[in-house]
Amino acid sequence: MGLREWAVGGVLLSPFLIYVVLALLVTGALRLLLRLTPMSRWIWHEALFDCALYVCVLTGITVVLGPL
Repeated sequence: MGLREWAVGGVLLSPFLIYVVLALLVTGALRLLLRLTPMSRWIWHEALFDCALYVCVLTGITVVLGPL
């Protein structure tokens, strides 16, 4: 996709904003799946795990969709 700004109503938006929102949705779906499985009992600190999972998902999305 590349990192070029998008003009929406005269406002320039970075594509990284799209990556951030996409990572938030993917992280929410992964957390929902983890809560439905017995794997969630292995999470010691949920807030720290959520933050780390979000950073990992955001990094993966940026690597896959970012410029080459």
